[in-house]
Amino acid sequence: MDRPWDSGYGLVTDLSGSPERHAFRRRQVDRSKQFGALIGAGALAAALAACGGSDSSGASPQSGGGTGDPWILGTTDTVTALDPAGSYDLGSSTLEYNLYQTLVTVPPNSTKIVGDAAKSCTYDNPTTLTCTLNPDEKFSNGDPLTSSDVKYSFERAIKIQDANGAAIYLLGSITDTAKDGTVTLNKGAIETPDDQTVVFHLDHPDTTFQYVLTYPGAAAIVDEDAFPADKKLADDQVIGSGPYKLSQYKAGEQAVLELNSNYTGPDPGKTPQVFVKYYSEPSALKLAAQNGEVDVAWRSLSPTDISALKSDSNVTVATGKGSEIRYWVWKVDGPVGKQLAIRQAAAQLIDREAIAKDAYDGTVDPLYSIVPPGYGGASQAFKTAYGTPDVAKAKQILKDAGISTPVDLTVGWTPTHYGPSTEDEANELQRQLESSGLFKVTLKSTEWEQYQTIYKQGAYDLFILGWFPDYPDGDDYLSPFLVDGGFFQNGYKNPQANKLVAKEQGTDDQAKRQQVFGQLQDIAAKDVPFIPSWVGQNTAVYGKGMSGVESTLDPSFIFRFWLVTKNG
Repeated sequence: MDRPWDSGYGLVTDLSGSPERHAFRRRQVDRSKQFGALIGAGALAAALAACGGSDSSGASPQSGGGTGDPWILGTTDTVTALDPAGSYDLGSSTLEYNLYQTLVTVPPNSTKIVGDAAKSCTYDNPTTLTCTLNPDEKFSNGDPLTSSDVKYSFERAIKIQDANGAAIYLLGSITDTAKDGTVTLNKGAIETPDDQTVVFHLDHPDTTFQYVLTYPGAAAIVDEDAFPADKKLADDQVIGSGPYKLSQYKAGEQAVLELNSNYTGPDPGKTPQVFVKYYSEPSALKLAAQNGEVDVAWRSLSPTDISALKSDSNVTVATGKGSEIRYWVWKVDGPVGKQLAIRQAAAQLIDREAIAKDAYDGTVDPLYSIVPPGYGGASQAFKTAYGTPDVAKAKQILKDAGISTPVDLTVGWTPTHYGPSTEDEANELQRQLESSGLFKVTLKSTEWEQYQTIYKQGAYDLFILGWFPDYPDGDDYLSPFLVDGGFFQNGYKNPQANKLVAKEQGTDDQAKRQQVFGQLQDIAAKDVPFIPSWVGQNTAVYGKGMSGVESTLDPSFIFRFWLVTKNG
C-alpha cells in the first residue's frame, strides 16, 4: 500500500497523510454498478473459496513465555493511529498486523488468501461473501470475539469517518457516498445470523473485496466492549486478538509488544517481547544498526546507507521481492499533457536503467508497467510499445503531430517525502529529456503538504508519485490509476478502461482477469497517462543471532513479528 502521500527516505515510502489515495474507489463503485450487466451470475463459481481453512480450530492459546530473546526493530516510519478506524499508513499497519486479526490474511510470499479470525470465507454468489469464524477466538483481554464484534468494527470505522482512516476509501462495495462526501454503510450490508457467521452483501460484483478484508486499516476486528462507537481509542489503550498485545506506547519514541496469551490463531508468536524504536532520520537508523542498538533496521535506509552496510561484517543486508513503485504522472487535462504525442515522446526517451543506476545506486529495478513483476498478469507494456530509449523515434512522434520543439515542460517533485534520491531522479529525468533536444524542462519542488494539493490543480505538467499495494492483486495497481483520472485526478478518462476494470473485478476466473490486466496495461502504454519508473525491493538490515527476517520480506510489506526470533 504505498500511497502517493507515503513518506520515507531513499528506497521506501510510508503511508501517512492525505486520503485522496482511494477517493477513486468511491467513484469506481458507481462505474461498476453501471457495468454490472456485463457480469452474469455465473461469472463467479457458486462457492468461490476466498480463504483456505485455518489451522486454529480447536487450538489452545499460545504459551505465555515464548522462546528466544526480546529484540528491537528500528524504523523511520511514523504512526498515525493504532486504532484501525483512524489509520491508513505503513507505520500504523506494521503494528496493527501484529496486534489485530482480520477475517482473512495473506501468508508471506504468497497472493493466496487464507483464514485468520475466519475459518473460511466463501462467495455464495457474485455479491454475497459469507465468513465463518474460528471457534473460541478471544481478544487479549479475554473477551470473546464473535460476529457481533466483526460487524461493529466495520460500522464504527464508517461512522467515525476519519479522513486518515482507510475504511471510507476501501469499503466502496458496502458503502454509499453522498454528494457532500459523507460515507454511510449500506442498509443490510453486513448480517450476523449467529455468533460465528458474518455475511457481506456487496452492491456490485467485486472479487477484490476479499483482498480488502486482509488490510487492518479497513478490516481489523476490535472489541466492541472496549472501543467507543463514535471516536478513536487512545493509542496506548488499544486491544486486539492478534499474536501480540501492546504493553507500552509512546508516540515517536517506542512501542513494546508482548505475546498475547489468549491468541488461538494460525500465527502464534515466538518472542516474548518485541520493541519498536522510532528514528527521525535514516542516518540515525544506520548508526543504530551498526552499533547494535537495534536488531533489525527496516524502513527506511538510503541507497548509500545500504551500500555501506553491505560491507559491515556485523550485520546482514537482506532483500526480498518488493512492490513499491515510482512513476511520473501527466496532467492529461493540462495544456501540455493533453497532447498525446508529447506524452508518447517522453515515454520513448526515458532511460529507466540510468535512473536505477545513477539515482538509486542500483538498489531498484527498472519498471516497464504500472503492475510490478510478480503479480499475475503483469507485463512489460511500455517496453513492448517503446523498446529502448530512441531520440529519432521520439522526434518523429512529435513531428507527425505537428508539435514544435523544444517542448517546454514543468516537472514537479517533492524533496523529503520520498527521500533524498528523488532529487537525483528528477535531475536524471531532466537530463534525459533535454539531451534529446526535444524538451526544455523546468524542475519545481514543493514539500509534500502543498505538493499533494497543487499537482491536482495543474502546477506541473509531469510529477512524481509512489505506491505500495493494499492487497496482493494486480487490480490494486490498475483501478486506482486508470478509472476516471485515478486517485491523482490527472484528467485522464477512457471508457474502455472503466469497462475493463469493472469486468475484471466482477469475475473470479483468474485467467480472464489476467487477460484483462494485460489489456489495461496496453491501454496505459498507448495513452501514457503516466510513465512507470522503477520498482523497489523490500530491504532490512539485521544483526547477529536474528532468524526469520528474510521470511517476512515480501511484496506485501507486512513485517510479521511472529516469524522473527533472536538467540544469543
